[in-house]
Amino acid sequence: MVKIRLKKMGRKKLPVYKIVVMEAMSKRDGKAVDILGTYNPKSKELQVDVEKVKEWLSKGAQPTERVASLLKKVVQ
Repeated sequence: MVKIRLKKMGRKKLPVYKIVVMEAMSKRDGKAVDILGTYNPKSKELQVDVEKVKEWLSKGAQPTERVASLLKKVVQ
């Protein structure tokens, strides 16, 4: 199963996350199948490639709870 989830980047106490498509059983910081966007929780900045997200959702990728709440702000 494929999931859309957050991959932690950045440095200690200043995280930045990539929104990625990964196998469900892979590690949090493992190899991503596709990169869909970025999220900076400190500045609340969210950048997402909406077309890629819609494509992966149509293929059956399941977003995590946190990613689903972020995507609701962008994808209608």
